[in-house]
Formats: sequence, C-alpha cells, structure tokens
Amino acid sequence: MSELPLAVWLSPSFPVGSFAYSHGLEWAHESGDLDGESALRNWLATLLESGAPRNDALLLAEAYRAAAALDRARLEAVAELALALATSRERRLETASQGRAFVATMRKAWPCAAFDLLSTDETAYPIAVGAAAAGHAMPLRPSLELFLLAFMSNLVSAALKLGIIGQTDGQILLAALLPPIRVVAAAAEAGTLDDLGHCCFRADLASLSHETQYSRLFRS
Repeated sequence: MSELPLAVWLSPSFPVGSFAYSHGLEWAHESGDLDGESALRNWLATLLESGAPRNDALLLAEAYRAAAALDRARLEAVAELALALATSRERRLETASQGRAFVATMRKAWPCAAFDLLSTDETAYPIAVGAAAAGHAMPLRPSLELFLLAFMSNLVSAALKLGIIGQTDGQILLAALLPPIRVVAAAAEAGTLDDLGHCCFRADLASLSHETQYSRLFRS
C-alpha cells in the first residue's frame, strides 16, 4: 500500500499550524543556550532521544494499536494520558491545538471510522496521527518515522526563523538526525506505555519560561 498519504498529512502544508510553535526553542535562544549549529544539534538530538518526541512516538504507537483494534476505551485512555504528560501550559496548547486542527481537517478530507472513537475535540497531536494512520491502514513504522521527521523539521524551521542557523546548516542537521529518528521510531514500534520517560529538564524550563517571555515570535 502506498504511504503517500502520510507525506500529505505530515507536510508543512497540512493545516495544523505547526509553524506557530517552537517547543521552547525561542526562549532557549534568547537565554543563550542555543548560540549556533553545534548547540542546536545537541539540543535536538537530546530532545529526540530523551524528550517529548520520544514520548510522542510511544503514544502514537499505542493510539495506532488501539484504533486498529477499534478499542474506544484504550484509545480514550492513551488520549487522556497524552494531554496529562504535557509539561507546561504551552506544551499542552501545542499538542492540543495541532491535534484539534488535524482531526478537523482529516474528518473532512480523509474520513475514517477511527475518528469516531475520539469522544472529544481536545486530542493530543500524536494520538490524532496514530488514529489516522491506523484508520487508513498505514504501516506503523513509516508513520512513526515521518511523524518524528516532521517534528524535527518544524524545530529546524523555527531555528531558521530565529536566526540560529542558516538554510544549508538546517539541511545538514536534518540529515544528521535521520539515523536517530529511525532508532527512536523502531523502539517506539516495539515499545509500550511502560517505556514512557522524560529527562530534558532544560527544555521543560525553556517551555515554562517562554510563557512570560516579553517579546516572541512563537506560541511555545
């Protein structure tokens, strides 16, 4: 089966508003944590392997399995957990707003029975993507890989807008992130909710501090 729908759903043109969020990068840059390509590379690699993207991949995989089984209770449980795991008000806004926009667009353009299992419009983004992938019989591994790539691509785009790096360095950075993206996706495919964990405290502090940042471009 063609995986082209995944490329459509996770492209920058899909109307979820991801361009409005920096996941705390804006404050990290303002504070001096991210002063160039090397610091950004380390920040994103650590975030991918130990932060919200890794957890989101595990949550997406669980939502995928629940939706594939048409298990409403299981899907609702992981959807509730995904929102509860947001470590700041802006992180919750980021995932809930994108999830809501994703579901609204999918229901009109790419309807499937899996969305009928979602009992609320406030759905975390990885849960919405997992339900869509299962509902349209997309394979789980590519769904995870493209979701993580879209996550990292959006952060690199935010870094470009903030002037941390230039366009060529952005592409070099994305190329370097592909191997760990594959590793994290494979682990999420084989993992369970027991594997959830998070230890990117500086990124969490960046998100919390961004809430009161005086001048800013992004919503998170």
